[in-house]
Amino acid sequence: MFELHPVCYFTMIANSIKVGYIALFLQVMDMEHELLALRTQIREKSVLSLKIQKELAMNKRAEENKSCLYVFDGSEALGSHLRIRPRSDTAPSLSKCSIQWYRVSLDGSQKEIISGASKLAYAPEPLDVGRVLQADILSNGQKITVTSAGPIESAAGLGSYVETLLRKSSSEFNVVISQMNGQDYSSHSNHCFNVGKLRIKLCRGWITKSREIYHTSMQLCGVRGDGNAAAKSLFWQARKGLSYVLTFESEKERNAAIMIARKHARDCNIMLAGPDDRV
Repeated sequence: MFELHPVCYFTMIANSIKVGYIALFLQVMDMEHELLALRTQIREKSVLSLKIQKELAMNKRAEENKSCLYVFDGSEALGSHLRIRPRSDTAPSLSKCSIQWYRVSLDGSQKEIISGASKLAYAPEPLDVGRVLQADILSNGQKITVTSAGPIESAAGLGSYVETLLRKSSSEFNVVISQMNGQDYSSHSNHCFNVGKLRIKLCRGWITKSREIYHTSMQLCGVRGDGNAAAKSLFWQARKGLSYVLTFESEKERNAAIMIARKHARDCNIMLAGPDDRV
């Protein structure tokens, strides 16, 4: 009877095991490809579902706004200046109304007051991106609500601009001090607003007006008034008892400064926002 040499026998077994492993590997690879395809389909359908939900919410708000006595003028994006205006002559005069702005989650489940935003106009800031803006107008005991058609969008190119600035140890912006401690500032000379990883500094040449590390008393947000330069201005409370309104050269720089300062403050375990903001 013919007998295999032990070496040949073990070679045959090894080859058989090898073939089995290859078949198993190919089977696993096929399963991984199928899972990847399923994940891609689920992700695409989730994006589509969110898009449809967003469009439905926008259409619903647009229908609701059609019957409203007031409407927002302006682009619903960073860098814009939204203003309330009457839709018809029958609307109560806004000069006799009290106004309060809010930021609302896309699904309407969360509504946050924007402290100090009580004028006819409001300039969106980075914290508003992805939220819907709403203004409650109170006239003779009657409340009228105006809502933006969709969520506030970011400005084109702002994200890449901020990423470039974050690669530096600090970022400098030319600003003019518009107010100090709530009072108009008479000098219109240029200052440097320096946003660093550990602190913010405001100076003019070699003279430092304020230099503060990030701390819990610091506040920074977009200006909440209705002046023409609101979209270019921010409010900075360096510390209790010392605050500034700073006007930048452009809306893009103002929003970038807010985003960078908040990122660096967050790295220091500080949530940097405006008065009464929930972050």
